[in-house]
Amino acid sequence: MTEPDFLRDTRASYDAVAADYAALFHDELASKPLDRAMLAAFAELVKAAGGGPVADVGSGPGRVTAHLDGLGLTAFGVDLSPEMVAVARAAHPGLRFEEGSMLALDLDDGSLGGVVAMYSIIHIPDERLPEVFAEFHRVLAPGGHLLLVFQVGDESGRRTEGFGRPMSLVFHRRQPDRVAELLAKAGLEVRARLVREPEVGTVEKTPQGYLLVRKPG
Repeated sequence: MTEPDFLRDTRASYDAVAADYAALFHDELASKPLDRAMLAAFAELVKAAGGGPVADVGSGPGRVTAHLDGLGLTAFGVDLSPEMVAVARAAHPGLRFEEGSMLALDLDDGSLGGVVAMYSIIHIPDERLPEVFAEFHRVLAPGGHLLLVFQVGDESGRRTEGFGRPMSLVFHRRQPDRVAELLAKAGLEVRARLVREPEVGTVEKTPQGYLLVRKPG
């Protein structure tokens, strides 16, 4: 099967900037207390439901995977970019990181207690989001939880440069209510939602959306 252009372009773009991206964002969670609070709530819910393994999908340099591990979860990372995976493995040698696409995760049905996707669905076109959410539903065990984080808005755009290097990286901002509708169609229940304003002193330019989701069981 021919790989979609958006996957190829996304992989190549992050491959080109992996080391610089990791250096810029390595301590990003330190300045984002609401992100940490949502991750802590997610971790508590996963543990209460049995504490199964958690996939950090779109794990990049691994900072969120490591944070989840620090919260007591059995967490591993999955990323489309082999260069990002290499950076994550070097930075966090005790954790597992794999190459993979959220459109077709190399995981058994019902094998996960949780999935985290922080700013990774932003590169998925609207028409492919139902496939992604169906895949999250497939790999989650009944009672498992999903945490989605994305930029709020109605527009899409393309970055053609990053850290002084050429890239072709499309991003999509979305409204939480619309994302919640698609999750419901995939058989997932939204249990909490949060929208916050951009954090001062960061690269954020738009409100940020969080959806805490559960697979019924």
